[in-house]
Amino acid sequence: MIVPGLDFLLVTRLAMMKGRMAALRATLGIATGIAAWGLAGFFGIRALFIASPWLYTLLKVGGGLYLFIQGARLFAGSWKNAPAEDQPANPAFTTTRAFRMGLLTNLANPKAPIFVSSLFAAALPQHASIGLGLTCVSTMFVIAVAWFSLVATVLSLRHVSRAFLRLRHWIDRASGLAFMALGIRFATERTAG
Repeated sequence: MIVPGLDFLLVTRLAMMKGRMAALRATLGIATGIAAWGLAGFFGIRALFIASPWLYTLLKVGGGLYLFIQGARLFAGSWKNAPAEDQPANPAFTTTRAFRMGLLTNLANPKAPIFVSSLFAAALPQHASIGLGLTCVSTMFVIAVAWFSLVATVLSLRHVSRAFLRLRHWIDRASGLAFMALGIRFATERTAG
């Protein structure tokens, strides 16, 4: 449902740099993305991608480009001086941008629809009821919210944030490079077929 690490990286970074509320808003964005892929998976995105492979290619290239751009921004920003530790979070950032970042990071993951549709194909009976499908999607949403809320809460603790701030530039550089590498990989990876 997610690329291991990307959603976690986003929540981690926001919890420590922008605070618990920004990370929780990103958590809701991530969980919304997971639910969207869950609904798409249940209602047959895999069949759509098989029928129209160009849609999958478009998603891969677009998602890869989004991840690359986010990684480049993170990497470039890592060379700037860190803001003061007690600087208040930007309210505009915490209200809408964090949610959007979480949602787009998850939706830009081209592996997500394949993972979710494969999960449904393997775990659900062929003629599963809509109620069962919606229950599964709801469960995925709740699990994502619970997990990333725990991550956001723990990693927004002051002593954890201080440790992060000491290593921030290096963590941002490594994270930015990871985002860029995954973006390139997603955009250039050949589809099986």
